[in-house]
Parts: sequence; C-alpha cells; structure tokens
Amino acid sequence: MYSEPEPDTARRMRGVHATAATVFDAKPVGSREAWGWRGRTFSRPVATPSGEAWLRLVSAPADKAGGKLWDGPQEAERLMPPAVPRPRLRERRTWTEGEHGYLAELYDKVTDPTITTHEPVLREAPDLNGTWWDELVTALDAIAGVSSDRVAVRQEYLDRAMPEYLGTPIDTKVPAWTTAHGDLHWANLTAPALTVLDWEGWGLAPAGYDAALLHAYSLLVPDTAAEIRRRLGHVLETPAGRFAELVVITELLQTVTRGDSLELEAPLRTRLAHLVEG
Repeated sequence: MYSEPEPDTARRMRGVHATAATVFDAKPVGSREAWGWRGRTFSRPVATPSGEAWLRLVSAPADKAGGKLWDGPQEAERLMPPAVPRPRLRERRTWTEGEHGYLAELYDKVTDPTITTHEPVLREAPDLNGTWWDELVTALDAIAGVSSDRVAVRQEYLDRAMPEYLGTPIDTKVPAWTTAHGDLHWANLTAPALTVLDWEGWGLAPAGYDAALLHAYSLLVPDTAAEIRRRLGHVLETPAGRFAELVVITELLQTVTRGDSLELEAPLRTRLAHLVEG
C-alpha cells in the first residue's frame, strides 16, 4: 500500500473505480482506500448481493494494458494450491478508455489488516505468533513447488544489473530457479491470520527470492530480520539462498538510485558486505 497519488490521478482512478463497481453490482462501503505505487492501483471494500468483497482497479497506458502482470491474479487462482492463503478472485473485467487500459477484479474480502499500511518496509516489530510463521513457511514452500512458465526475475537483467549495483565482480548465473510470489513484503501480508496479497508478478525467480525479499525489507528491525533467518534458514542459509539475497539487494539498491527506500541503503550495503566476505 502506498500514499494517495497526485490529484488528477486520484480523481481519475476513483471515478473509474465507481464505474467498475456498477458493473459488478457493487457499492463502496466505508472510507477505507488502498493505493498502489503512484496510483497504478486503487482498491476499496464493497458490498455485493453475495456479500462483502474487495474491488481492485489496475490502470496502465492503453498500449501496455495486458500481459503477465494483467493475468497474474487469474493464473494464481488457477494454479496456487490451498496451502497458499490468498484472496479468492470472483470476477474480472478489462477495457480501454482513452489513453488508459483498466483491469477490475472482484475478490472475497480479507478482514485482517496488512502488517504495514503504506509501504513495504518494516519499521517496528510485528506481533506474529508461531502459527503465523509456520503458515508462512508452508506457503512459501508450496509456492516454490508450483510449475509455471511465468517469469518474475530474468537472467538477462541479473547479468547487467548485479555487477552495476553490487559494485563487485560476481558470477551472475542463477544456481537454481523456483516459483516465487515475486513481491513478498509486509504490505502484502496480513495478520493475525496470514493472507498473501497481490499476485500480479509471480513466476520463476532465483530459489529463495521471496524469503530474501522479506528479509531485506526487514533490515530496519534487526530482531524481525533475525527471526526470518531463523524461520527460513532452510532456504536462506544455502548457496542458492545467499545468491537470492544478492539479487534482492541489487534490485533494492537500484530503487534507491530512483529515490525510493533510501533508509534501506546502509543496511543493504552492510548485508552485502557480510554476504560477499562470508
């Protein structure tokens, strides 16, 4: 979840969301709103004849409206096993309006809140019990076992970006690939009951990628980062897992150059030094 975008984008997305609600015979409920990065997505709880639901609107330039990100939730609904708790997709619609393409998705409502609300970075330790952690481990193992030709991370990107952003010569060949959620951070996880949200970008990634990403977004809270290493050590404390951490550090250091997550730069570089020297 991110902050509200600039006014023109917010006004457009709210208007199109209201139109989409009528298509699904739904009415917005309450004042809760959830924004994606720079207003690319906008979601609200709604009431439908069959009960409460969650209506998510995705926007993209008309010539880029489609493909892997557009189909991710639908494919997750088809392929993810029951061990992966996620909101169930009821219906979807796509259309083009002027310069923008839109995807509206109606989900079963998830009642538990996300662990962070406006950003993926963790800033204080969450109150998570052992059951939550056990279910996360089970979910990530189940995701890794799904067979799919979708791709979340590309070898070609790593060949170019890892030497550039890590600042050190490195073998960029991925040692092992598995299926990953691809955007596993604290704003995409709920508690006290675990639900994994946002299935746009899932697909093949370096083995351990999800665990590495969640760990990186936890570096400002050392106790939680240590808990992740303990709970997911079977993934992270392997050569493939350490490589996945280098991949994630590469990606996040690139976002730092764009002005995002600046406070993560120092702990990311500290973790990088540990991995390279170790």
